[in-house]
Amino acid sequence: MKITRIETHVVNAEMRNWVFVRVLTDQPGLYGWGEATLEWKARAIVGAIADLEPILLGLDPRDIEHAVRAMKKHGFWQPLGVIGMTALSGIEMALWDILGKSLGVPVWRLFGGKVRDRVPIYTHLGLGQMDAVYHSMDASSLVERGLAVKEQGYKAMKVVNVPYTHYTATPSAIDDFVRSMGALREAVGPEIELMVDFHGRCASAGAALSYLRALEPFGVMFAEEPIPPGDVASMKVIADASPVPIAHGERLTSAAEFAPYIEARTMTVAQPDLCHCGGFSEARRIAALAEVAGIGLAPHNPLGPIAGVAALHFDIATPNFIIQEEMTGAVPWYFEVVQGPIERVDGAWQIPHAPGLGVEVDLAVAAKHPWKQEPFPTREAVLPDGTIVDW
Repeated sequence: MKITRIETHVVNAEMRNWVFVRVLTDQPGLYGWGEATLEWKARAIVGAIADLEPILLGLDPRDIEHAVRAMKKHGFWQPLGVIGMTALSGIEMALWDILGKSLGVPVWRLFGGKVRDRVPIYTHLGLGQMDAVYHSMDASSLVERGLAVKEQGYKAMKVVNVPYTHYTATPSAIDDFVRSMGALREAVGPEIELMVDFHGRCASAGAALSYLRALEPFGVMFAEEPIPPGDVASMKVIADASPVPIAHGERLTSAAEFAPYIEARTMTVAQPDLCHCGGFSEARRIAALAEVAGIGLAPHNPLGPIAGVAALHFDIATPNFIIQEEMTGAVPWYFEVVQGPIERVDGAWQIPHAPGLGVEVDLAVAAKHPWKQEPFPTREAVLPDGTIVDW
């Protein structure tokens, strides 16, 4: 069996352009789907996949580790960076889809089988609709949208309501934050799990800790990415002093990048993104490192339908998995463009049994949503004096 061609199909989903990858083989009707979505970088990803294609043509798609090594080693530039690793990730997912189909088993079987009977999930406000995710800061919008998520049967939700911050947090900003969290917790009740995404908005450990200490009364599952990645020492200070569990890792793109954070125990929960960290193979290495260190996993995934299904297969077979991020409500036609096995029952995804990933893309529907420039939510991440800060 040989790889004969690699295609990309870009689907605009309003705030993101999903990049679907199809790897074709010389076996009639046998191909694999993956996803290589990277926010605001769709054109770069399409180009990167085109650059990787010649390296893979003629290889057996079932020799997945060999193919991954070829993309890493023969591309010369190491590390590949987030664009290169995202392109690689989408291709790697598609190879597992091919392997599962060729053997007639779901991908999760190839990882040693299931370790759970259902996959707990959480979503964002607006059920993942991006405007609601990033523009729900005040108490009234949090409550309204939080109750809507609860009414849909979700048992957990994440909010992005930390104010745009710099190196210090003002008392008024903390008061607003406390007021909105208090209103949300009272509205949804103690039975709903809450998570707070800081989105790397704090530029210092001190600023992050000011908000983290304010979170203690609200019983959150975890606080995510209190500072941007790249500073292991500061993240360690935060993790040691925080009264709530810390989660991060969505912007790390390999086991090597995760390793110093895991060794320093800067997290209670690791958040690899299968679309960015190298696909299934590298995510399983990250999971193993985390498990040895007593760290759980809540994989990052605000992306498209194939990424969601890939996460589902990964979660089924990963012992230290905790909960899965999903955004199946991002656009009304989410389940029209990709037919797949995602089925939510009582706040959890069910176990799929179709061979491979069990997905098929409706290319006619995909063609109705061609690439379009995504809006940039970063325009608002500016302090009153004009300083640009992390959004």
